[in-house]
Amino acid sequence: MANPQGSSPRASAKTDFDAIIIGAGFSGMYMLHSLRDKLDMTVTVFEAGDGVGGTWYWNRYPGARCDSDSYVYCYTFDKNLLQEWNWSERYPEQDEILSYLEHCAERFDLKPDIQFGKRVVEVVFDEHAKLWTVRTDKGDIAKAPFVITAVGALSTPNMPPFKGLSSFKGKCYHTSQWPHDGVDFTAKRVGVIGTGATAVQAIPEIAQQAKHLTVFQRTPTFCVPARNGRVDPDVTKARKADYDGIRQRIKNSFFGFDLNFIPKSVLEATPEEREQEFDRMWDSGGFAFWLANYLDMFFSKEANDIIADYLKRKIRSTVNDPVVADKLTPKNYPYGTKRQPLDTNYFETFNKKNVLLVDASTDGPIEEITPNGVRAGGKEYPLDIIVVATGFDALTGPLKELGIKGRGGKVLAQEWEGGPQTYLGMAAAGYPNLFMITGPQSPLGAVEHAGVD
Repeated sequence: MANPQGSSPRASAKTDFDAIIIGAGFSGMYMLHSLRDKLDMTVTVFEAGDGVGGTWYWNRYPGARCDSDSYVYCYTFDKNLLQEWNWSERYPEQDEILSYLEHCAERFDLKPDIQFGKRVVEVVFDEHAKLWTVRTDKGDIAKAPFVITAVGALSTPNMPPFKGLSSFKGKCYHTSQWPHDGVDFTAKRVGVIGTGATAVQAIPEIAQQAKHLTVFQRTPTFCVPARNGRVDPDVTKARKADYDGIRQRIKNSFFGFDLNFIPKSVLEATPEEREQEFDRMWDSGGFAFWLANYLDMFFSKEANDIIADYLKRKIRSTVNDPVVADKLTPKNYPYGTKRQPLDTNYFETFNKKNVLLVDASTDGPIEEITPNGVRAGGKEYPLDIIVVATGFDALTGPLKELGIKGRGGKVLAQEWEGGPQTYLGMAAAGYPNLFMITGPQSPLGAVEHAGVD
């Protein structure tokens, strides 16, 4: 993909800036454009990857795609950009999103001010000079009064401390650190650990290629069909004509989507009426079932149970084996309180003869990784490849890795050991002019709608 650009002359020649940005994903790229082109500030960006894209640069696992509608999941600050770019699918794949971000980087001439292949390892505040000093793993030192962390909420992998992981003789991959040249599962016995949003995308794809797939599930998940497909040209044309309205509706919505609740209680609707509404949302796919359902779904257990029951019935009607269906049915948490994955043939995949579900509650949890596979519930499952889809050390994890030290030598990672304390998820006391994008305790903590889990 993009050539390693860590030696970009314009980006690396200077060491003193008005602002330093960490990360060149969606938010870091826009921050560079805003500070440099709108406020005429001198800015540099440090990016660990060899190209722009952030989470879309690193996450290349099978089935990786956005689960927000493409006409919403894009920059809206430039009307010409909105008109000129055409998404091919309702939920574009990773490579298409990366192409979009590459296009934006070229269009707004961002790359000359981004230092690629450089991971920030220390961010220290000098109280006397009132400057931040940023150091990278390549030995770079840069100073600025302002630092903006655009490291993403989901960028630090969560790798559980599995006993014996280093002893495994096969290959092991975390979904967020996927090889850029892909992985060949042909004739392989594969194990996927996790059943969150990432795994829901990857499992159906891996099952099509692997000789045998074993899925290790800790917590079953509610899923709603994505209903992905090509975007009708007439729909695209109508959306482009209505982008002012779309932007306004998104800003006024509860969750930041072009979606709103049904303005009544599910308890007020007749069984026939609500079943009709559920069918409509199920058939249309997407986040409507989660974010545009009846008004009291998140506030009344009785209402939530009615809505969850519909999804549980869908699982039982889709999965042929009632025992497997029961394992895949969530029982211990209300619907919507965990991230809503969108699926394409996820539950159908468990009807395949080459797919086995190992559930922590009924079959036993993972005990250790052995040289030949995974042992769970006292039984060993032989594997050639292990795919770890256990998500991220979200929100706080990426910030703790930056080595941030504020006034009086305060270490952010130590101060947050008992939990983060911020102002609106944007700033923290004792760290002047250090600003976080989508930081902990920001609205992102309530709803995260990037494409990966």
